[in-house]
Amino acid sequence: MEEVLYSAAGRVATVVLNRPDDENRMTPAVLERLGAIADALAADAEVQAVILSGTGTRFFSAGMLHPKVRAKLNREQILAIVRLANTVFDKIEALPQITIAALNGVTRAGAAELTLACDMRIAAAHATWAVPEAKWGGFPGAGAPVRLPGIVGRSRALEIICTGRELNADEMQAVGLTLETHPGEGLMKGAHDLAAKIAACGPLAIRGAKRIVNVRGSAGFKAARELSDELRYALESTHDMQEGAAALLEGRPPRFTGK
Repeated sequence: MEEVLYSAAGRVATVVLNRPDDENRMTPAVLERLGAIADALAADAEVQAVILSGTGTRFFSAGMLHPKVRAKLNREQILAIVRLANTVFDKIEALPQITIAALNGVTRAGAAELTLACDMRIAAAHATWAVPEAKWGGFPGAGAPVRLPGIVGRSRALEIICTGRELNADEMQAVGLTLETHPGEGLMKGAHDLAAKIAACGPLAIRGAKRIVNVRGSAGFKAARELSDELRYALESTHDMQEGAAALLEGRPPRFTGK
């Protein structure tokens, strides 16, 4: 089974995470495939809008490094996945096309960070969104602390990241994380309607506007990304990261020490 589905019709491309038996989780192979698709789209002059979603109605994606996955990996393997995700998400953010994340269900951790690399987000009424890493003793390492403040504001971003709480569809739209909320069965129609309106406009206008917006927002991005990488990599060897994962797997409250 192909784990990432790609199709294009006219000026609109659709990318679908297709691992329904594993919550559409993003493995290194999935990330590599997303990166290859992004490379191809970067050189595609025909496609003007890209929709990203997940197979089914339960999960957009559960992310990459749930503690159950982390428990099977060593530190270097974990950090390699984080680095790969950052590289791929940066490619997606840099695409000349307008990207739309269609949240068809649970969107968690690294998958939530993937949606932040998109230009727009819309959600099904039953969808949820969370970056729960603080509950596991860490913080999101694939872009949330860098990108989320520019979308929902500094205070709200810190509240969402530092509580690790889950947002429902109404909350997502209220804080500006999503543009629209659709009944589950109408989500992809809504995504394609939005993409079609964008794709019907002048390509030079679309791509020029995105370049200007990205340049306006990028002044502090490089420094923030470098700091995020430095702190996230150091965090991987701490007691708190190990304790957070162990506590979740053992079904008990974590005992963090700050070390």
